Amino acid sequence: MILPDKVNRRWIASLDAAQLIEAESLLRAEFEEQERAEKRRAGSRYTMLRGPESLVRAWLRWLLVNNETSTRGVLIHRLPPERAVQR
Repeated sequence: MILPDKVNRRWIASLDAAQLIEAESLLRAEFEEQERAEKRRAGSRYTMLRGPESLVRAWLRWLLVNNETSTRGVLIHRLPPERAVQR
């Protein structure tokens, strides 16, 4: 799946449930990767909304899609942290 630079309502509305799940997964992975990097850099001073623009943008893109999954009642299944593969 190719994700647009700007996630908006029109693009989200064009996705079926399977595509929405895939987009949510990809965007969450992108956000988590940026968040881990910023946590390593900032340490105890980490505050997500005061992080670099790329981190906040990744969070917002993921949040928009994640909210749509809730609105549509699409369930996202994730492994518990102890079973998830660490990147």
